Amino acid sequence: MQEVAENDLMLLDRRTAGLIKEYVPEGGILDEIVCFFSVFADSTRVRILSALAISEMCVTDLSRVLGINQTTVSHQLRLLKNLGIVKCERYGKIMFYGLVNDTVNDVMLKGVEFLSG
Repeated sequence: MQEVAENDLMLLDRRTAGLIKEYVPEGGILDEIVCFFSVFADSTRVRILSALAISEMCVTDLSRVLGINQTTVSHQLRLLKNLGIVKCERYGKIMFYGLVNDTVNDVMLKGVEFLSG
């Protein structure tokens, strides 16, 4: 990325340029945003997240209802849990998975809205 020297001509006014410098993410937060949105780059994860937006489920039910290998579901759930997107709770011998909050579903719905528009 090329740095613009103070004496170079910019078409943007200083206020707008200042807002861009202030609000465009950098460093750690940029890395976190990229990591968050990479979750949606895998069709299996999107299907799992969509199902969990409807109901908390165990691995077996997710595997059966989505037609995805149980090992694959477990792998993706572990990744989503490590990213803090999915939570799990044990009921006896069975682990139930669900979304940590509605934010992920809201992002997916906005994506559908964008694509439908």
